[in-house]
Amino acid sequence: MDASLAPALIKLGGAAALGFAAIGSALGTGTAGMAGIGAWKKCYAQNKPAPFILLVFIGAPLSQTIYGLLLLLAFNKMALLESAGVMWPAVIGAGIIGGIAMGMSAWYQGKVGAAGSDALGETGQGFGNYLTTLGIVETVALFVMIFIQMALK
Repeated sequence: MDASLAPALIKLGGAAALGFAAIGSALGTGTAGMAGIGAWKKCYAQNKPAPFILLVFIGAPLSQTIYGLLLLLAFNKMALLESAGVMWPAVIGAGIIGGIAMGMSAWYQGKVGAAGSDALGETGQGFGNYLTTLGIVETVALFVMIFIQMALK
């Protein structure tokens, strides 16, 4: 194999991590966004104040894109190492599998955010509980990012 191909393949693993995480973020924010708009509509229809705080639920899945970016940057550093020639299969696999895992976390975080938007819009209560649930789902993506970096050192 050409010596310049291994670093490029490692960078491909980073791009996969970012891409799959971003797909999940798009699915999650879209899901939570639709529910947030629905909750605001219900509030307006009932002449209740529409809680601006629902934007927290809508935007929460975006953080997984940042985790994907952090993996991409870490992989780009790995591409500069002398061991890049033998590491590239593991890094591509970690990028694909890790990116999908982070993307799924974002997607389901959006679903949790959608449920939280509906509940908070209707009752006006429970924000702390809903936010804690979002944080637990977020933890999956954090663990994936950290554990992949640890495994590839």
